[in-house]
Amino acid sequence: MDDAHAAQRLSALRGRDWRRVDPPEKPVLFVNPRSGDGSATRNRVVELARERGVEARQLAPGDDLPARAHRAVAEGADALGIAGGDGSLAAVAAVAVAHGLPFVCIPAGTRNHFALDVGVDRHDVQGALDAFTDGVERVIDVAEVNGHVFLNNVSLGIYGEAVQQAAYRDAKVRTLAETARRTLGPSARMPAIRLVDDAGLVHDMPAVVLVSNNPYALSGPGLGTRPTLAGGELGVLVIDMPDERQRPPGRAWSARHLRVDGPEILHAGIDGEAVELATPLDFRVHPGALRVRISARHPGASPAARAMSVSPPAPMRSPRPAPPSSGR
Repeated sequence: MDDAHAAQRLSALRGRDWRRVDPPEKPVLFVNPRSGDGSATRNRVVELARERGVEARQLAPGDDLPARAHRAVAEGADALGIAGGDGSLAAVAAVAVAHGLPFVCIPAGTRNHFALDVGVDRHDVQGALDAFTDGVERVIDVAEVNGHVFLNNVSLGIYGEAVQQAAYRDAKVRTLAETARRTLGPSARMPAIRLVDDAGLVHDMPAVVLVSNNPYALSGPGLGTRPTLAGGELGVLVIDMPDERQRPPGRAWSARHLRVDGPEILHAGIDGEAVELATPLDFRVHPGALRVRISARHPGASPAARAMSVSPPAPMRSPRPAPPSSGR
């Protein structure tokens, strides 16, 4: 496929969902200078935001981000953004949902999973700021568990235990391996998580439970990204510990709601942040709850969505004449 054809196909893909919008009058961008090893500072996000007429407010350790976002709205903000990692996005997005305001994600974190799935160019931190001045908008879903809003996913089991460890931030792979050895070994201390899948099968003490805001692609091009953020469903992936029942070790399905039972408190990773949740866990999705804006020059689709759009756009045709009115 040549470059012109690819660009035309991507433009058609993006055009189905995104619409041009006027710039906000009083946008506020929160900036975490510590995310992504200082990505916001290296990319001069604060200075470039202010050049675009965006009020940039830097975060300090210990700041109550939701409170600061609510205060910005009370002071007249008509769009909210965050330059930081995945862990801080949901806090600002939840305030945007509560007030019906547009939300802007500037990919200044380490992995920027949400930015990738919503169609932001993760390598163009500075260009992402154009969402405030030359943006396109669409509505997407958000999900929640026991009142905690999440944009990406919630992990239970091995990952939920590992993310609680102080060493996790600096040594993710080693911490996950050590957690797996501790929870799956002879002296296993895996929490007794229990849930029922869409086929009515009971999963008790699974090694991994991943609940996402819309399902991930689990094979093929775009593996590990979400084809859509507007499907109105949770994605559920369960990997069971080996047992005598000789059933497949893993299962994935979609659901509008999900209940997870377990001990009084379960350790979880919500968009990569360590959280303790009281059981039962009540997962649900809120379709079309969040207005999200990105730069008009960014892809506007995840790798999985782009891989699924394999057909060229239909050629333009002259419209057929309207049938004569019957007069009734």
